[in-house]
Amino acid sequence: MSDSEVRDLNACLHTLAIEARELYLHDTVPVLDAPPSPLQFYRDYVSSNAPFIIRNAVGHWPAITKWNNKFLKETLGDKQVSVAVTPNGYADAINDGYFVMPEERQMKMGDFLDTLSEDSSSNGVFYLQKQNSNLTTELSCLMPDVDDHISWATEALGKLPDAVNFWLGDKRAITSMHKDHYENLYCVISGEKHFTLLPPTETYFVPYGDFPAAVYKENSKGEFDIVPQPDIGTVPWITVDPLSPNLKKYPEFGQARAINCTLKAGDMLYLPSLWFHHVHQSHGCIALNYWYDMEFDIKYNYFKFTESIGDICRYHKKAKEKIKKKESS
Repeated sequence: MSDSEVRDLNACLHTLAIEARELYLHDTVPVLDAPPSPLQFYRDYVSSNAPFIIRNAVGHWPAITKWNNKFLKETLGDKQVSVAVTPNGYADAINDGYFVMPEERQMKMGDFLDTLSEDSSSNGVFYLQKQNSNLTTELSCLMPDVDDHISWATEALGKLPDAVNFWLGDKRAITSMHKDHYENLYCVISGEKHFTLLPPTETYFVPYGDFPAAVYKENSKGEFDIVPQPDIGTVPWITVDPLSPNLKKYPEFGQARAINCTLKAGDMLYLPSLWFHHVHQSHGCIALNYWYDMEFDIKYNYFKFTESIGDICRYHKKAKEKIKKKESS
């Protein structure tokens, strides 16, 4: 492929992002005062792959007033739960050339809650974030305080959620930027969640790398080792921190236009499938999210096609850089 052909492809990918911003995206996430009807949800948001927030969407749930540390200790104090532990708060993120997953520990809910207290001497950052529908499995006794599905979304999508996940953790716990193959309805019960979002049309500006998989493991000295997991192989993951991007290393990301939003107690965010998102939170924030499997329809085909064209452009750029470096050495 010639340099001029690659430049033409680059221009097309830039045009895609710019036209999406002009035609249907907003500088901020639209806010609704009430849930949409199933028809409005599908027609105006799912079909156009556009996010929105509903203020106080779940303010009527008993969980909003009941779920505090005292209640959780009394109700679930001796319950064994799966907790992610990391040295730095970054689970499923890049560190030292690896894609590192958290150490997963089984511990009593009461002991986990103690790690979140101000005077805790626990080593590491603890996050209850098991994404296997842990609300309906490990924490099913809490289900009466919330809805088991979002009725207008279930009707619009024609299916029940694949998973309902419970999140509770340290303010240092960060979800690195990634995307999911789900229509995601994210609800905050207490505290705040802060989202940095990028639509799929910005995919060319988002740098990826392939990294060998590893997990954290605390050793006898209280230090966290990075333990390779060769059976898993390599994992493609985003290499940039959107809150502090290294634009010298990843100049393309400087052309991306992120959308930021904050959810407070009672709020719900519709996060469309394939949107890139980075999340941080206030200390002890409790949240739920409902994952509805996306439709792998023509929108997914278009996304994969765009992704592939971007890969070709990046490969060509890297190949040229290698040749230039070789010629100058």
